[in-house]
Amino acid sequence: MEDIEIARKAKLENISDIAKKVKIKEDDLELYGKYKAKISPKVFNKLKEKKNGKLILVTAINPTPLGEGKTTVAIGLADGLNRLNKNAILALREPSLGPVFGIKGGATGGGYAQVAPMEDINLHFTGDIHAITAANNLLAAMIDNHIFSGNELKIKRVIWKRCLDLNDRALRKVEIGLSNEKNMTPRMDGFDITVASEVMAILCLSEDLSDLKRRLGNIIIGYNEDDKPVFAKDLKAEGAMAVLLKDAINPNLVQTLEGTPAIIHGGPFANIAHGCNSIRATRLALKLGDYVITEAGFGADLGAEKFLDIKCRKAELEPDCVVCVATLKALKYHGGAKKEEVKEKNINALEIGIKNLLRHIDNLQNKFNQNVIVAINRYKEDDLEEIEFLEKKLKEINVEISLLDVWAKGGEGAIDLADKVSKLVQNKTELKYMYDLNDSIKDKIEKVAKKVYGAIGVTYSEEAEKQIKEIETIGLDKGFPVCIAKTQYSFSDDPKNLLCENEYNIHIKEIIIKNGAEFIVTIAGKIMTMPGLPKVPAAEKITIDNDGIVEGIF
Repeated sequence: MEDIEIARKAKLENISDIAKKVKIKEDDLELYGKYKAKISPKVFNKLKEKKNGKLILVTAINPTPLGEGKTTVAIGLADGLNRLNKNAILALREPSLGPVFGIKGGATGGGYAQVAPMEDINLHFTGDIHAITAANNLLAAMIDNHIFSGNELKIKRVIWKRCLDLNDRALRKVEIGLSNEKNMTPRMDGFDITVASEVMAILCLSEDLSDLKRRLGNIIIGYNEDDKPVFAKDLKAEGAMAVLLKDAINPNLVQTLEGTPAIIHGGPFANIAHGCNSIRATRLALKLGDYVITEAGFGADLGAEKFLDIKCRKAELEPDCVVCVATLKALKYHGGAKKEEVKEKNINALEIGIKNLLRHIDNLQNKFNQNVIVAINRYKEDDLEEIEFLEKKLKEINVEISLLDVWAKGGEGAIDLADKVSKLVQNKTELKYMYDLNDSIKDKIEKVAKKVYGAIGVTYSEEAEKQIKEIETIGLDKGFPVCIAKTQYSFSDDPKNLLCENEYNIHIKEIIIKNGAEFIVTIAGKIMTMPGLPKVPAAEKITIDNDGIVEGIF
C-alpha cells in the first residue's frame, strides 16, 4: 500500500483534541479546517516559566538520492515514546514543493509513520511558504521600483534575488526590465528556490514579530555608488514584509497517524540553507512535551552541523541526545555498490560503507560532544547476516544500535529505540561548537571543513576572496556563524566522491552575507540555490480525480 493510501485510510482526530493532549485550549488555535491549526503567540507567554522537555535530534549518514527515511524515523520515535507513556511531541520542517514535484517526493514520513493530513502538508499547508515567497518578491519589486523612480539611494549593484518554491533551473539567471519603458534599466537577475531565501531563514530564526521586523529591515539588498550596503529598511520595506508574514510566523499544529501532536513550521533546505525548523516551534514544543523529537536535513555533516552551530547557538538550546539514521542500502551505496545493487547482499561494500557512518558518529561524539545512538531503518529485503555484521562493528566502538520497522509498524516498530533514547537522555553532555563566532570568516569555514568534513584545507575563488574583503570592509565578518552550502551526498564538495579516501580540499566559489538572518552563506562546489527537475519528475505521476482525491504523492 502506498503512503498516500495509508494516510487517507487513517482515522484522524480533530485538531482541537490533539491540542488538548498538550494542554492547548481551542481559543489559542487558529483553525485551518478539522486537522490543521496555527498556535497563538499567547501560548508562548503562558508557558514561559515551564521547564523544558528533553530535546532529541534525528540526523543521518550521507543519503542516497532518495533519502534514508530520517523523517519517518523521527515520527516513529515520537509515536514509540508515546506508547511508553513519555509525553512526546514532534517539531519538524515544512515540505518544499520543489522535492514534492521533483525527485525526493514529500516530506511527511512514510508507511505507518506519517504526519497528516499528508496531501495538505506536502502541498500548500497553511500558506507559510507562499507568504515567504510573497515577502521576498515584494522586496524585489520595491528595489526595482525605487531604481525606476529615480534611484534616490544611488543603488549601483543589486544582490537580492527573486524566489519561487519550485525546481526551475531556467530561472537561475534571467534578464529583467526589458519592457523598453522610460527609466526602465535592464539588468541581470535570478531566482532562488523559496526555501533558500533569506526570508525563510529569518522567519525560522526570529524570536517574535518585533525581531522578525528588525531582521527583515537589516537585509542587505545591494550596494550604492560608494560601495556601501543598502538595506531593506532604507526602502521602508520591512513593515509590509512583516505584515505578509504575520500569520506565517506562528507554528502549525498537526498530528501523526497515531495521534501524536506534531508542530511543523519553517522549511529551509539543509544543503543550501540551515536545514531545521523554526526556533519558535522548537521552543514551544519543549514547553509542551517531556520529549521533543526534531530533525536536521540530510546528513549530519550538513543538517546536524548547522543545527548545532547555528540554531542551537542562537536559541541557546542543546540536544539531550542525537539519533543517527542509516540504512543498509545507503551504507553499501557509500561502499561502492551501484544503485541497482544496494538491495543485494554485499558484505564487502557494507564494510567499506560503514566508514561513512563511523565518521558521522565520531563527529557527533568527539567533536560536538553528543550522546549518539544509531537507528537502522530496516527494509524487508535486508539481510540478517549484514545486520549482525553492522551490530558487531558498532559494538566494537561501544555505540548503541536499534533496529526499526516504523514504516510497517508505526510506533510499535520503534519501541526499542524509544526505550534506549529515554535512558540515553538522562546523561546529557555539554555541546561543543566547531568555531568561535569571533573567528574570521576563513577560520570558521576552515574549522568546519577540517573538523567535520575531513578536508585538508579550503580554496577560494577570486570572487569569494573579493566578497570576503567586502564583508570585512563593512564590519560584518565577526559575530555571525557560517552556513556552508554543499552537496549532501559526500563529506567533500564533490557528489561523486562517496568514499572520501584520498585527500581533498573544500572549494568555496561564493560568499553571501545574510545580514537579516545573521549568518554568512558560503557556496562550496557546484551547489545551486535553485535546483532543477530530474528527467522524469515526480510531477508526472501526480494527479487528481473527479472526487478531489489526490494520487501520486509519495
